[in-house]
Amino acid sequence: MFVISGLYVNAQNSDAAKDDPLTDWANLARFQDDNQKIGLPAKDEKRIVFMGNSITEGWSYSMPEFFTGKSYINRGISGQTTPQMLIRFRPDVINLKPSVVVILAGINDIAGNTGPSTQKMIEDNLASMAEIAKANGIKVVLSSVLPAFDFPWRPGMQPAEKVIALNTWIKEYARANGCVYLDYFAPMVDERQGLKSEYTNDGVHPNLAGYQVMAPLAEKAIQQALRK
Repeated sequence: MFVISGLYVNAQNSDAAKDDPLTDWANLARFQDDNQKIGLPAKDEKRIVFMGNSITEGWSYSMPEFFTGKSYINRGISGQTTPQMLIRFRPDVINLKPSVVVILAGINDIAGNTGPSTQKMIEDNLASMAEIAKANGIKVVLSSVLPAFDFPWRPGMQPAEKVIALNTWIKEYARANGCVYLDYFAPMVDERQGLKSEYTNDGVHPNLAGYQVMAPLAEKAIQQALRK
């Protein structure tokens, strides 16, 4: 794993056919083999899938012990936006038959990684993922977007207020629709409405200290969802 322009890149996923957005825009091939190998959960297994972007993907690299020895499956892909995640939601989440899905998404939409995106577009994609999960008997944890004052790979976009507005909607949607709201934002935000410097090396992605803040919050939210 290495980092380019603030994004995690998996070195073993450098095959041109898999990374070509013209042939696989949503990167459906990324976890295809792994998903087949994993198979269905054991009888009493409470499987948890983490769906997200580089912040989710990087968790396995920076804090692998969070996933070790648990039925936690990381399905984060660097740089992805919510429409890409929605396309791969069935093979990478539904078909794995988890008890809970933890969704962390939206920051790359705000950055315009796959083109301009309104908050309504992000909302619709998040709601669609939540609805598909619930229709398949999967409990949903909707995570707040982490604070961001600026994007190192696309500076000057002033994302802070957009992050706050999106999180306000996510919290209300979760409350109204029986999802668990997972608030990473409040304990990680600084006075500029950005990510606290001690929790990041680039202002967007958590470092180990950042993931150590996130881990117990995620565990608590998962347990809350399992009790629903």
